Amino acid sequence: MGRMKRPDGIGKVGNPICGDVMWVYIKVKEDKKTKKKKISDIKFETFGCVAAIATSSMITSLAKGKTLEEAMKISRKDVSKALGGLPPIKIHCSILASDALSEAIYDYYSKNNLTIPEELAKRHERIQRTLKTVEKRHKEYIELEKKVWEK
Repeated sequence: MGRMKRPDGIGKVGNPICGDVMWVYIKVKEDKKTKKKKISDIKFETFGCVAAIATSSMITSLAKGKTLEEAMKISRKDVSKALGGLPPIKIHCSILASDALSEAIYDYYSKNNLTIPEELAKRHERIQRTLKTVEKRHKEYIELEKKVWEK
């Protein structure tokens, strides 16, 4: 847990309904034997409920040591199952965690001018639309708070 110095990829996601925000940071190294790129280190920062923190932590456990291709396949169901399940109202936390990891991988591909897999590109577009909504609502909330405090 915590911010990573000089990460190779950063993923940021948020939920416009509950307000949870997650960052996932990855370091990537090439495996000398297989020549595949693997997640050598991974950390997270999460502002949210206990389930958001638990899913963020679990995604780091599931992804560390995996190739980028393997890590991209980690789903919200994998995260939830590894935690022994989540209440239905907290399923969105497992989605956020898998999305944050995907965004970190997308960021790594982008920074290194690598061909981005089609499925990862589609997921990135969906996540970015959601993130823009979160940021817009946050700005609206801050403006509302300013007006309340000015009175």
